[in-house]
Amino acid sequence: MFSSAILVSWGALALLGSWFPLKPNEMLLSQILRPPTSHDWLGFDDYGRSIADRLLMGARTSFVVAFAVVTVTAGFGTAVGILSGWLGGWWDLVMVRLIDVFLAFPGMLLAIALAGLLGPGVDNVVVALAAVGWVSFARLARAQALSVKEREHIQAAQSLGVSSLVILYRHVLPLISAPLIIEATFGIASVVAAEAGLSFLGLGGQPPAPSWGGMIRDGTRYMLVAPHMVIAPGIAMMLVVLAANLAGDWMRDKLDVRGLSGTN
Repeated sequence: MFSSAILVSWGALALLGSWFPLKPNEMLLSQILRPPTSHDWLGFDDYGRSIADRLLMGARTSFVVAFAVVTVTAGFGTAVGILSGWLGGWWDLVMVRLIDVFLAFPGMLLAIALAGLLGPGVDNVVVALAAVGWVSFARLARAQALSVKEREHIQAAQSLGVSSLVILYRHVLPLISAPLIIEATFGIASVVAAEAGLSFLGLGGQPPAPSWGGMIRDGTRYMLVAPHMVIAPGIAMMLVVLAANLAGDWMRDKLDVRGLSGTN
């Protein structure tokens, strides 16, 4: 499967990249803006650095950010959404209004504002994206929890005196996990694109640390004389985002999950 191969390769390069003899920051003045050749498939940038090496190291940055953000947002958002749907009452009302407030702002603009306030850096990018990304998981988890809380086996567990935490963990969460996993898959694509966007704006990893968005930003100044500086990271990012979206579509069709977006 195309998407699986791309995602596995991306993860493998991110996790095993340090084992390769990469020199992403080595400058060779004789190779400045040198186009791709049979020996150097992706060429060199404006400082004479290997684009292939920087591309592989940039894969680690995008992978780490995507993994961290999706893990935090899925965990926190799911917990908030399940509790909101399960408890109801004033707690649900407060959570719904809080979710509405976050949804009122464009997610990327809010992430840019938070990253700008926190300052540039990969850690701050994770915090900024996590601060705006939990809402989709909370909204979905709440809608799913509301749809299953009235099922007979859950009501039977309540009548037997089983604690709410046990019911949520053993009965509710397994029933709603499929759409949440699919949402997480789509979230990977969104985070990769968002991280590249923040790095392009100078809010992500700082030079000389390689990142795909930073590489694209540096290459825009040499589009006419060295288009390979933009093409290589652009294609890499496109393939990962496309693969994540295709994987999410495949899982949604396989699990026969419809209507991921819940209503308040």
